[in-house]
Amino acid sequence: MTTRYALIGSGHRAQMYLDAIAGPHADVAELVALLDVNPARREFHRDRVPAFAGVRLGGPEELEAIIEQERVDRVIVTSVDRLHAEHVVRSLDAGADVVVEKPLTIDAESAQSIQAAIDRTGRSVVVTFNYRYSPRNTALKQVVASGEIGEVVSATFEWVLDTQHGADYFRRWHRDKTSSGGLFVHKAAHHFDLVNWWLDDVPTRVYARGGLRFYGADAARERGQEDLPARGTHDGSHDPFELDLRSDERLEALYLRAEQHDGYLRDRSVFDAGISIEDNLTAIVDYARGPVLTYALNAHSPWEGYRVALNGTAGRAELEVVERAEVIARDEDGRAHVDPSAVAVTGEDSGVRERGERLVVQTHFGPAREVEIVTGEGGHGGGDALLLRDVFVGPDEDPLGRASDHLDGMRAIAVGISGNASLASGAPVDVAATMGVPLAAHDPQPEAALR
Repeated sequence: MTTRYALIGSGHRAQMYLDAIAGPHADVAELVALLDVNPARREFHRDRVPAFAGVRLGGPEELEAIIEQERVDRVIVTSVDRLHAEHVVRSLDAGADVVVEKPLTIDAESAQSIQAAIDRTGRSVVVTFNYRYSPRNTALKQVVASGEIGEVVSATFEWVLDTQHGADYFRRWHRDKTSSGGLFVHKAAHHFDLVNWWLDDVPTRVYARGGLRFYGADAARERGQEDLPARGTHDGSHDPFELDLRSDERLEALYLRAEQHDGYLRDRSVFDAGISIEDNLTAIVDYARGPVLTYALNAHSPWEGYRVALNGTAGRAELEVVERAEVIARDEDGRAHVDPSAVAVTGEDSGVRERGERLVVQTHFGPAREVEIVTGEGGHGGGDALLLRDVFVGPDEDPLGRASDHLDGMRAIAVGISGNASLASGAPVDVAATMGVPLAAHDPQPEAALR
């Protein structure tokens, strides 16, 4: 049986879902409508895939009518984060189930509106967390589930974004906290979901610190940096922190040639005024069964990846991932690119960071062992393909519980939303009181009862 889909929000992130519908899951999925406020973006995706030639195009204001008239079964929401809740609620009330890109939403009030719509309609919401499916993260989940390191009592998690990827959040709409919830919500929802999933636990309290320390006009001027042009698409030499949309055909089509319709600029200076999100964040997170997470995020690192350590009653597991070893500015035009030599194996004592991943487990009074990570083909080590199969075909029996629903989405954003509240107040924040929505299918045993 074929499921009829509409997609709302046809920017960069939409392509993964659209390619899955047109390709490996064409036998079970049919795209019947593309909705976006910008006609150029929705037309771009329709025109690039021959199978979409007859797809109906429309604006967000037509969502309910399209769901009814095109007999839409499910709506895929890949719009700007601040619009997720509106589009989810409207879709549910119009009679469609929803698949929504993370984060589920950006604040407690809109989370409550989603929960109310689910309760009201009885329809389903799937929040997609592709990092769960990445082989290295799955391998760590298997270690925890096996009991080899005992009960996890504490975790440390550091994620660094480099000056290619990290900087990009400060060029586009994500730079506005009212649109994205900041990196605590937009980016770290992935990270908090991983911890929630690894621990199989629910966050209860968050204390956070952070600020805009590197990007933005004030930080740049404090260190004597010269102002960059207001946008990166211009003639002449380019600073490594500038993005020229003409250098990428897809970005040029989706944004540069589309900006005449809505005025959205995708290539703004990362060092100008008006940026309201943080580029350095830390949090201490308490969990219901007792574990404590120490988390850190940096968005201007020279390399990209993450380090996780889980301390258990019987040992410790450590995962280190280098996704990109360095970002080098090309001499001829100044645009940032990845130096291919950075991903080559250079020897143990070279002092050069190597791209790769390593999971080490060590129990008390025993030697360390490295866990083999079996990587597949495609994005996130084959994880994206597994996620998309679960979305479009349905999950198989999975002892690791990788498929996620709205409850997982709520738990993930709960940490970031509470973190933002803690940043504002300077004090620890109670997660349940802040969110005002259920975070557990059943109430976990309180920490005091486990002592």
